[in-house]
Amino acid sequence: MSLLSPAFDASGLRDYAHDWAVVDVETSGLVARRDRVLSLAVVILGPDGEQTDEFSTLLDPGCDPGPVHVHGLTAERLRGAPAFDQVAPRIAAMLRDRVLVAHNAQFDYDFLAHEFARAGTALPVTRRLCTLALNRRVDPPTEDLRLGTLAAHYGVPQVRAHDALDDTRVLSGVLRASLHEAARLELPLPFVSCPPRQDPRFAPRTPKTPCAYRNPGRSEPGGPLVQGMKVAITGETLTPRAELERQAVEAGLNVVGSVSRHTSALISNDASSGSGKARRALAEGVPVLDETTFVRLLGDVRPGTRHERTRNAEAVIPSPTTPLPRPSSRRSRSPRSPPLPSPARRRRPRPRHRVRRTRPPRAARSLVDASSCSVARTPMPSRPAAGSSSSAGQRRSTSPRASPTSCSWRAENGTAG
Repeated sequence: MSLLSPAFDASGLRDYAHDWAVVDVETSGLVARRDRVLSLAVVILGPDGEQTDEFSTLLDPGCDPGPVHVHGLTAERLRGAPAFDQVAPRIAAMLRDRVLVAHNAQFDYDFLAHEFARAGTALPVTRRLCTLALNRRVDPPTEDLRLGTLAAHYGVPQVRAHDALDDTRVLSGVLRASLHEAARLELPLPFVSCPPRQDPRFAPRTPKTPCAYRNPGRSEPGGPLVQGMKVAITGETLTPRAELERQAVEAGLNVVGSVSRHTSALISNDASSGSGKARRALAEGVPVLDETTFVRLLGDVRPGTRHERTRNAEAVIPSPTTPLPRPSSRRSRSPRSPPLPSPARRRRPRPRHRVRRTRPPRAARSLVDASSCSVARTPMPSRPAAGSSSSAGQRRSTSPRASPTSCSWRAENGTAG
């Protein structure tokens, strides 16, 4: 079925005639950064909707294939299949200068972007079209917008669901019918611009290696680069970002992921891009170099000062104001690690002094019967008069005195406790 059928004006279909690359992938999971592509198929359609080429292959992911009950791709079936980097050049040639089409295109695009990034090559896709979003605009009278439902509605036969090649063939028929409906309703196509492969979400991560040279400061206008300079890269680059960072690290530069007042230079082909790094470089006065100048300067990087040489020089040549250390007869020991913080001491509670009760409680004292007290009142002995015949060494009687608090004394005097 041709898109430019006689029933439609060709001039009215100008916005609907493109080179299409219909894609479907079967994956080991749902997370593109973690999971891998197991099977891939691409069908090429011309502006008139006619198929011109197709390609499909199984891929060895090097990991567990995931939900076999969904895609039916077991580890035994995938064993011996090529890796993605082996078929990446052919897939890139089929996708280049075409609009990528998929059902839920964000999913397929993310997986392809990460697979190309792992292979170290560029993903040549600048625009994509999602047939799911397109049919939301067309609004066909169906229960849902799944691929099988749309295929049944548009009369496209489906043989095997979740098979990459069969799904792309079915999706090609759905795309043709959806474009006809969109042209009839004069609906704009929901194209989505794709970020470049160097986007931080998809760019391969360069392992961070410590720089062996001290930072000499910022680069002078027209001056050379010096080992140890901190450089940052932002925006699109002609050379893949990972390759550019590798060349800089091998030259002795310190590649950083952000811009600060210590950054020596920012590499950008568009200084007015408005990115966070570009704005910070403008605020801090960091020099900006374009990619061509940076690559040229990488060929003649001046030697820098190593960190080890600086520490040894400071150890050998002491400062005039610093006294020389005294020679010690003890053997040199390895520096002790700082002591761990001791746990907070628990304060011991103060012992409470037990107060002995010398008197019964007031409620109990009020119930005491005077007749039950066993303490009897004993009269006090009379003090001898002055000049009496008692001897000076005569002692006082040791008879017990009646305490004023005794029960007998209170009972006789008519007082209550």
